[in-house]
Amino acid sequence: MVLQWPADAREVRRLAASGLPRLLLVHPDADPPGTLDCEEDWIRLPADERDIAARLEALGQRAARHQALPEVDEHGRLHHRGHWVPTSPIEQRLVAVLVERFGAVVAADELRQRAWPHGLATAGALRVHMTRLKKRINPLGLDIRGIRPAGYVLEEGSQ
Repeated sequence: MVLQWPADAREVRRLAASGLPRLLLVHPDADPPGTLDCEEDWIRLPADERDIAARLEALGQRAARHQALPEVDEHGRLHHRGHWVPTSPIEQRLVAVLVERFGAVVAADELRQRAWPHGLATAGALRVHMTRLKKRINPLGLDIRGIRPAGYVLEEGSQ
C-alpha cells in the first residue's frame, strides 16, 4: 500500500497491525515516521517515480522474506495478513498451540491435551479436527502439515 504521511496515519496503524507492507510518501514539511518495522518504508516528497518504484520493489522483497505471525483473538478468530476466519472452541484451542509455536512441530499428544483438557481424544478425532482446521485456514495463506509420527506444524502456505 502507498499512503500519505502524516495524513493517512490512522490507516498506517491499521495496516501495520494487520502485517501489511506500506510505503509512506512523507509530506515535505512533516517529520518522517519513527518506525523500525521491516514492512514499512518511506520517501520524502517530491520524489522521482523511479525512486518510488525502487522503494516499492525493495519493500515487497523484504515483506516476502518477513514472516507475519498469525494471531488468535479473544473471540476465537484467527487473524493473518489482514484477514480472519472464525474457529470453533476446539479449533481455537488447537490453533492457539500451533500459533504459539508457529513453524515448529507440535506433538499430537500435546495438541490432544490442550484441545480436550478434560480427557484425551482419540488420534482419529484429532485428525478429523486438524483436517477441518486445515481447510478453514487455507484462505488465510496458512497451512497445517502432518509430520508423522511427530505431530503437526502451522506455517505459511505455498500459495
